Amino acid sequence: MTYRIYVDGQEGTTGLRIHEMLARRDDVEVLRIEADKRKDAAERARLLNAADVAFLCLPDAASKEAAAMVTNPSTCLIDASTAHRTAPGWAFGMPELAPGQREALRTSKRIANPGCHASAFILLLRPLVDAGLVRADLPVAATSLTGYSGGGKSMIAQYEAGGDPLLAAPRPYALGLQHKHVPEMMAHTGLRLAPTFVPVVGPFYKGLAVSVPLHFSQLAAGTTGATLQQALAERYAGERFVRVMPLSDPETLAGGFFDVQACNDTNRADLFVFANDQQAVLLCRIDNLGKGASGAAVQSMNVHLGLDEGLGL
Repeated sequence: MTYRIYVDGQEGTTGLRIHEMLARRDDVEVLRIEADKRKDAAERARLLNAADVAFLCLPDAASKEAAAMVTNPSTCLIDASTAHRTAPGWAFGMPELAPGQREALRTSKRIANPGCHASAFILLLRPLVDAGLVRADLPVAATSLTGYSGGGKSMIAQYEAGGDPLLAAPRPYALGLQHKHVPEMMAHTGLRLAPTFVPVVGPFYKGLAVSVPLHFSQLAAGTTGATLQQALAERYAGERFVRVMPLSDPETLAGGFFDVQACNDTNRADLFVFANDQQAVLLCRIDNLGKGASGAAVQSMNVHLGLDEGLGL
């Protein structure tokens, strides 16, 4: 069977990457809008309603507008924007989130793709909250180091133009503590307090790593690094795209530095626990354009259509 796929916002970073992934497949027909009709609402609506799956790679307001255009009950929308990640009626596009999530993605016609920072944070914290090791009311801090492609076309152009010495060093941002990923980071981990979240953009194209420091005195009695690593390993046992690394991964420690870019060009998430007797640091590494964006969207499409989850990935 051939599935009809439409990408609304096909010229953006996420949309272009989805097109690249779909181009490798012979089970999909990609519907395309003519360049001079990209802002034609009637033509966009026609293509959205003609698709079996439509990806919305648009700003939040435009995604809401596009979703309202869909009247065909058979069309599944996968929204890559922030607009619907905590909205009722929208399934969260992370198959590994919890037992039953794949069934929710199979049956829903509205899927909200996770944010890149949020994906790594949720993969780390959700199993630990579910296991009772991390209290839902625990104040949590997180830092995310990401490549500049996460900023979209304008930031990519800024970095690739060169000549600005300010871009040679990592740049923390969202220091008003209102980053748009925080609501989904709370909603899909079960945390009741907003994490203190500091994202940092670095002078490299792609790759992302979220780190979360924890002190055992604030966790469930008897918790150790081994307890945390085991909880992650048990939750993700058998998962195709999530790899839980050994406690205080010897290979990483031998090198002395953490490679933020080691998951680039994959749909994989690598999870780490580094610990001593009193503290632990959790780390999750992904490709911000892969498992953090386009890869996750295609994975959710595959789940929804009942296909091999790794097709095109």
